[in-house]
Amino acid sequence: MDAWQKFLAWNCFIRFSFYVLVSCWLTLPLIADEPATATQKQSQQDSKKTLYTYQRDHDPNGIGKFYRGREIARVMGYQGAPWLERKAREQEERLSLLPKALKLKPGMAIADIGAGSGVISVILADHVSPDGKVYAVDVQKEMLELLNKKLEKQGVKNIHPVLGTQKSPGLKPESIDLAIMVDVYHEFEFPFEMMQEISKALKPKGRVVLVEYRKEDPAVPIKLVHKMSEAQAKKEVSRPELNLKWKETIGILPRQHILVFEKTAAK
Repeated sequence: MDAWQKFLAWNCFIRFSFYVLVSCWLTLPLIADEPATATQKQSQQDSKKTLYTYQRDHDPNGIGKFYRGREIARVMGYQGAPWLERKAREQEERLSLLPKALKLKPGMAIADIGAGSGVISVILADHVSPDGKVYAVDVQKEMLELLNKKLEKQGVKNIHPVLGTQKSPGLKPESIDLAIMVDVYHEFEFPFEMMQEISKALKPKGRVVLVEYRKEDPAVPIKLVHKMSEAQAKKEVSRPELNLKWKETIGILPRQHILVFEKTAAK
């Protein structure tokens, strides 16, 4: 083989090798990405499945469903509205202190999640008026009917009833400054999913407030499954997926914690 033929052969070899390398480089990411995507999806599905556990033997006041080691309590039905409206409640719980403790201001948009018959909504509405709004969210139509009757009777104009679901409050993204749950969070059947949606509804730096009976205090006369410890609340609400960070715990109420979390930038 003369020098020219050797040159042509070597040139063809170089061209062919380059073609093979480029082809492999272009197709490799596609091949590698497919298993990663499938694995990621499977991981997300597995994570959803393992969020909750179930037990046959459980507190009769709970539903046998557990989240992060805590049994979820049974929801109070609309039949329990008179208990929410009892005259002794203010003396026992001092919930009228909430607006000052949370530094509410006129013009704020607040969501009262699990509003029930609207006891808390009415307290809040007065402190954000005239331009502020309170979205009174509940999953029971009967509760919202009771609320509407109250609003009509009292002439309150800045409370807006919202029918939510077990997994969503039904609020627009970044529409509220604060979401408050008074003796409610521990009854969420899907706490992770609900808190995800509440977090989305918060404006940047918006706050989530849990008012829960202190589990640490045996003197608080409430069934155990309807109480929450501060540590448990932080464990559940401060999950990184929720973009919520504990900010402070306010201890001015005789029976309940006021646990405040702030929305952080999404990671």
